[in-house]
Amino acid sequence: MSIKPEPALYQAALRVHVADSVAVALRDLAEGEQVFALTLRDAVPQGHKFALADLASGEVVVKYGQPIGRTSRAIAAGEHVHSHNLSTALAGELAYQAQAKSAAVSGLSGQAPRWQGYVRADGRAATRNEVWILPTVGCVGMTAEQIAREAQVRHHGRLDGVHAFAHPHGCSQLGDDLAGTRAALAGLAANPNAAGVLLLGLGCESNQLDVLLEAVPESARGKLRFLSSQSAGDELAEAGRMIDDLADAAAAAHREDLPLSALTVGLKCGGSDGFSGLTANPLLGRFSDALCAAGGSAVLTEIPEIFGAEQALLERAVSREVFDAGADLVNRFKRYYLDQGLPVSENPSPGNLAGGITTLEEKSLGAVQKAGSAPLAHVVGYGEQAGQGGVTLLESPGNDAVSSTALAAAGATLVLFTTGRGTPLGFPVPTIKVASNHALALAKPHWVDFDAAQAFDDGKSATDAAFMERVLSIASGEKTASERAGQRAIAIWKRGVTL
Repeated sequence: MSIKPEPALYQAALRVHVADSVAVALRDLAEGEQVFALTLRDAVPQGHKFALADLASGEVVVKYGQPIGRTSRAIAAGEHVHSHNLSTALAGELAYQAQAKSAAVSGLSGQAPRWQGYVRADGRAATRNEVWILPTVGCVGMTAEQIAREAQVRHHGRLDGVHAFAHPHGCSQLGDDLAGTRAALAGLAANPNAAGVLLLGLGCESNQLDVLLEAVPESARGKLRFLSSQSAGDELAEAGRMIDDLADAAAAAHREDLPLSALTVGLKCGGSDGFSGLTANPLLGRFSDALCAAGGSAVLTEIPEIFGAEQALLERAVSREVFDAGADLVNRFKRYYLDQGLPVSENPSPGNLAGGITTLEEKSLGAVQKAGSAPLAHVVGYGEQAGQGGVTLLESPGNDAVSSTALAAAGATLVLFTTGRGTPLGFPVPTIKVASNHALALAKPHWVDFDAAQAFDDGKSATDAAFMERVLSIASGEKTASERAGQRAIAIWKRGVTL
């Protein structure tokens, strides 16, 4: 693992952009300490901000060179800037204006990196060779898990794994809510990492097997088996035989040498802190630029966590059609909040606040860095398949489990997950946890796969090279921390009434 053995002795603070009116503490700073020729008026925790000059009440505060909100009272130079004196300026829907702005991406110098993966019949590449069991309804979720446990014993060593993904949905749903559950499961069934899939139904649920089968992309239907438990005699025995057939077919696949362009990677942040936008998310952005420049695909989601930073992302759209689709998606998500009587700015989380993030604008400006500066090439709805090449903007909320599941359903075969606070949970495809700070990486080596804060010590170029090597090693079969711990789960975006 690329985790430093000891914390670096960081410099005191960082001004991210020349236009910024605040700086970020890179370690805990004491009241009265001298930083940037200022005497701090307050203690400033690591990851938090302090004012670089006097700020009037109602004045725009700038970080990353962009507005992150307005002061709620006058703030003196050297004073701690956080939720007690800084407020969001976000309101509702906006009319976005397309402007000519090309996306510039950085390619890789030297020989292009390669990895070892599985090529599927539809031409897509997989990072794992597994059999998945997807229940249509929560009533057979535990049955699916029992079938998977028993099959894992029988086929240990032949495959990368046999896994069941239980969930509580599929019954008592109507309309768009039911359609969303069906779309997510259909997308998961099509993921290249699943060499074979058993769709396990009960029989009486709203999410009927025949309709779900029609929702699976036609190119993926050949690897499916399906079983209605109420119609089967011994559903465990019948399911076991189906899994054995799928495993026999999957075991014939072998890894082969593939270019970087064959990867489709999901981009995710969760439990962010004040370092996330300084270390981990920019690291993913540079990786995304290299991936997309090579012809690969990156998928960005968590739509509520781009509010306040969407204009710059939309300006990278490859066409007016893509720009309009992205703008509509952002406004549609804002309307989703407003229709519930909730403000669009009801974010950051308590953990984000504790880590130094104050407003949604600040969180979003850090979060969108995961997609680097690559072209915005596609915009797709929840449960739909990501486009090939460039960045795809995917409809999904910010919730870790829901959005990571959506990334897998869109076709991502790896998820790059940055975090400043930490989380053990993993998802259907290998989930690479990238710590934004040394303290987390040192405290939770059983959660974390890479320490992005080493960029403070080794520089960006060396860190980028180490990260590329780590990602491709995991793509080629090395297990992530969450895989080693058996942490794999899905969550489906629940909307609408429950009957």
